[in-house]
Amino acid sequence: MSLAVLFGVFAAGLLIGIPVAITLGVSSLAYLLYQGIPIVVMPQKMYAGIDSFVLLCIPGFILAGNLMNSGGITERIIRFANATVGWMRGGLGLTNVAGSMLFGGISGTAVADAASLGGVLIPGMKKAGYPADFSAAVTAASSTVGPMIPPSVPMIIVGALSGISVGKMFLAGAVPGILMGLAMMVTTYIISVKRGFPRQAWQGWGELLRSFMGAFWAIFMTVLIVGGLMTGLATPTETAIVACIYALIVGRFIYGELPLRKVPGIIIESAVASAAILALVGFANVFGWILVSERIPQTIASAVLAVTDNKYLIILMVNILLLIVGMFMETIAALIILFVPLLTLAQGVGIDPLHFATFAVLNLMIGLTTPPVGVCLFICSNIARLPLAPVVRAIMPFILTNILVLLAVSYFPPLATWLPSILMN
Repeated sequence: MSLAVLFGVFAAGLLIGIPVAITLGVSSLAYLLYQGIPIVVMPQKMYAGIDSFVLLCIPGFILAGNLMNSGGITERIIRFANATVGWMRGGLGLTNVAGSMLFGGISGTAVADAASLGGVLIPGMKKAGYPADFSAAVTAASSTVGPMIPPSVPMIIVGALSGISVGKMFLAGAVPGILMGLAMMVTTYIISVKRGFPRQAWQGWGELLRSFMGAFWAIFMTVLIVGGLMTGLATPTETAIVACIYALIVGRFIYGELPLRKVPGIIIESAVASAAILALVGFANVFGWILVSERIPQTIASAVLAVTDNKYLIILMVNILLLIVGMFMETIAALIILFVPLLTLAQGVGIDPLHFATFAVLNLMIGLTTPPVGVCLFICSNIARLPLAPVVRAIMPFILTNILVLLAVSYFPPLATWLPSILMN
């Protein structure tokens, strides 16, 4: 009955639209009260969930991304991407995907990608003659590349939960992220040719070189982050702080578009965004502790293993489960609640933890573009000023493309494990 209270309150909260973090907290509190457990357990478990040195890099990477974005990075990345692929059929759509791949190395979050690039590219694509639904769909879909290419907030969460090196997690996501981007560019090109979308004139090698030099300092941040982790000169948290200092110097003194008077506001904005993530982590940790105390992970593992111990079937079952969960739950909450139980199951059948973590995060990234709780879908629909239904229809080819990449990463482990094995051993 106590579990019925927990899941009943949780489901009711989601159905009436209460934010996931609050729903997790309220349902956990209802369980504690029903069981007669002192509610002082709740703040204790919340604190335990966020008391991690690794999690300190989340505010750092968010601040670094906001500083770079306020310092003119978005326009420079779009200009470079446009000079590179804009001359092809559907060039602005290809620019959209390429821009997301480059921007992903700065922000670490899909939501920041969708809001920043979408605010510029969706109106631009509509003005150039692209349908509004396609413009919103390609922006929402391509934004999911961001958390796969380092740095990545979901990867940091997974590292904190499992003890897997965050540096290895960052590198494990790089190849799948690039595959996602390339696959979506192919999809964009095919749709553009079929529907006769416009193309731009080739702007010349001079513009390509100028745009690259303009975007160089922004792109170099990814090299700085990965290089610091690979060489072992800095922890993820230290790397995040270095990235903040670098972003401030580039935005203020190299690009010259970041007035110092704006910095306090950017810091406050980043602190609020970080607090929202860490509050979600705290509430989800209470929820997860309840599941563990009720032996839910062991029950799930036993139930699945009673059906099959074939790891390929288990990978398929886990992917189906996470795709369904991603439709209804925010990524970080889903990771905190489900990752450890599913990792235990995966390790029980011989799946490498790094490989499992990579395809689990990729899976939940797809959930950011699926209704009814696809955050990136909502952001891009609002920017395009469209109802959700036409954007959902337009995004289906991209979701199918990403699912194909997910299956490739799930069933061919070297796509996730090869890069960390050669760079961090």
